Parts: sequence; structure tokens; C-alpha cells
Amino acid sequence: MKNPPNLLDSHLTREAIAGMTTFFTMAYIIFVNPAILSTEGTGMSFEGVLTATVLLSFSMTLLMGLYAKLPFAVAPGMGINAFFAYSLILGQKIPFATALGIIFWAGVFFILISVTPVRERIAQAIPHNLRVASAAGIGIFLSFIGLKNTGLVVSDPVTFVKVGTINKFVLLSFLGMGLNLYLLRKKNPFAFLAGILVVTLLALSFGFIQPPKEILKWPNFSTVFFKLDVISPLKLSLLPAIISILFTDLFDSISTFIGVAHASNLKDENGDPKNLKQGLIVDAIATMSAGLLGTSSGTAYIESSAGIEVGGRTGLTSIFTALCFLPCLFLSPLAAIVPTYATAPVLIIVGGLMFRTVHELKLERLEDSIPAYLTIVLIPLTFSITQGILWGFISHFVMYMLAGRRRELPKMQVALAFISLSLLIIESLKLN
Repeated sequence: MKNPPNLLDSHLTREAIAGMTTFFTMAYIIFVNPAILSTEGTGMSFEGVLTATVLLSFSMTLLMGLYAKLPFAVAPGMGINAFFAYSLILGQKIPFATALGIIFWAGVFFILISVTPVRERIAQAIPHNLRVASAAGIGIFLSFIGLKNTGLVVSDPVTFVKVGTINKFVLLSFLGMGLNLYLLRKKNPFAFLAGILVVTLLALSFGFIQPPKEILKWPNFSTVFFKLDVISPLKLSLLPAIISILFTDLFDSISTFIGVAHASNLKDENGDPKNLKQGLIVDAIATMSAGLLGTSSGTAYIESSAGIEVGGRTGLTSIFTALCFLPCLFLSPLAAIVPTYATAPVLIIVGGLMFRTVHELKLERLEDSIPAYLTIVLIPLTFSITQGILWGFISHFVMYMLAGRRRELPKMQVALAFISLSLLIIESLKLN
């Protein structure tokens, strides 16, 4: 007589496979996030940011599994990390300690919103077109940085930017991008990671980069860990940046939870995303914790859908994903040799994936198309997510007023427009 199947073992095996699948689809963030945040001029240590990235990903993914009981992984968000490094630190000359404080306060406000009904009111008041446009604009922003890191796009004193020389580094980036795209088409969980590793190994074999002097190293807790400045971000001139990160986190979180929940049927009896409130609270804690640990804000990853597709349905999936991050704490010497032209294709492709949402835009009427257009173009052209979002809210209000559609504007939407205008005025006056 055959023994009955062990349902517990079957369940654990399925969740473990799902958790590892999610990890490998997003493991590229271990290399990419430190590369972005430690860009020359930011003053941030690659090893320190890698430690912060892994710690945040481990702890918040674990919290997502234990508290929210959802199969979502959490890590520093793509887009926000570029905004943090290139706009706040390099663009506005904000010290990285102050920028980390901005992330911390955005997380504090996000927590307050997540535990109150304000969350739902704000979420419902954000026009659909502006949500989609902000994602597309951030996508272009990421791709532009990626193209710059490959060397294909360079600065020019007359035309601002121009095509760079097609050299060996650009060709290696193209090779990595081709491999990434091929594996993505095959739905291979190693798609991004494989491209990074292949380009890095080729660069090593050609002598473009030097091998590490050591393989393993203790985590770096001395450079960015708890180095935030919580007082300086409270200046009025920095309030727009805090609000912008708050809104971007809110958009990203809600979009991820709603999109994945509907695609995978992770919904409650009312048809809403399962445990949405708990998931948003974890996301909010991830943003606040990121400022403490020394990285840009954390968010739930859309790549979690890969693990869900192979059977992940509970918080156990996230617990297994979290455990996969732990060994990476000791791999900073290996990660440090990865050149920017190896990670650049990831930025370009992720940017493209974010941009493809533009098909959801409603562009028939001028009052809908102009705010969406301004949001999309201002994010990459000003190197600021803040500017795109704020001008989007303002132009949406103005265009609807001019079109005689004032009654279609909810009170919260009007409030958001006036808050955006106030933030732009504060930012322009550089009030302290």
C-alpha cells in the first residue's frame, strides 16, 4: 500500500521553489543599486550601499511574509534610486546624509497614510493618466541613465547630449542587453543576472577590469549605516522631494499590489488585493528603514509575479526569498568589480518595461493628454521625478478648469493640485 502524499512537504517545496524563483529574477538589484548610489560624486560607499541593500531586502521581504503574509519581495526601488543619486545628491547638491533623511521622513509620512483612511482617498484621487504617465516618465529616466552608462549617449556643450563612440564597452553592453532580452523572452528567472555576469566575465578575460583581491568580506556597517541626517530634511525647500518620494512610493506600491493581485487572483472576498493595507504598511516601513540603513527607499517588486506564477501563494514564499539574500552580505568584493556597462542594460530594459504602460493613456481630449505629456517629458528632462509629478497635478487641474469640467474634479484632487503648486513655489524660493 502506497503512503499518502505529504501535503506539508509538497506545500513547502512549492513555496521554496517560488521564493528562490523570485530571488533570482530580482537579484540584479544587489549589483545595480550600489552601482547607482555610489556613482562618483555622491560620497556613498559601494560596499556600504550593498550591505544596506541586502539588509533592507532581507528584513523587509521577511516582514512581508510574516506580517502581511503575502508572496511579495521588497528591495530598493528602481527609479527612486536614480532620482536619489542623480537628482537629489548630484543635481541639487544635497549631502547623502540629508538625502537619506529625506527617504526616512517620506517613510514616516507613508506609514501615517497607510494606517489611516487617507491612503484610500489619495489613491482614488490620483488621475489614472498621471499614474501611467509617471511610470512611463521614470522609465525614460532610467533608460537615459542606462544609455549614459554604456557610453552610447554622452554630454555635448552645444546639443546637450549626442551619440558617443561605439567602442568595446558599448559593444559589451549591447551583448549583455541581447542576452538579457533573449532570456526575458524565454521567461528565464536568471535573465538580468546572466547578462551582468557574462559581461563582467568577458571584461575580466579581456583585462578591462581586475579580479578581486578577495572573494568574501564582512559587511560594511561604517560608511552609510545609520548615517542619515534627520534634521536638515525638515527645511521647507526639501519638502517637495519628501512629498515626491512619498507619492512615487504610493503609486508604485498600489500599482504592484493591484496589478499582480488581479493577474494571479490574489484577491479577497470583495475582489480587492489580499491584505493590501498590511502590504502597504510593510512598504512604508521599508522606505523609512532604507533611510536608516543607508539606501534609497524600498518597495514591493513586480518581479514577485515570477514566483507567484510557479505556485507561490503565501508568506512562506517571501520568507524563502528573504533567506536567499543573506549570503549576499559577504559578497561585496565580487559585486564591486561589476562595471557600469554591465549593469547599464538592466536600467535600459527596466525603463522600457515601465514605459510600455503608455498604451493605457487616454489621449483623445486635450485636458487628459497635456498633463500626461508634461509628466512624461519633465521627469527625464529635469532629472527629477518631483517636477514631473507636481506639474502633472497642476496642469491636470488647470486643463480641466479650462475645459469646463470642474465638477469632475474630486476635492482631494483639487487639494493635491494646490499642494503641488505650493511645493513648486517653496522649491523655487529655496526657503529654509
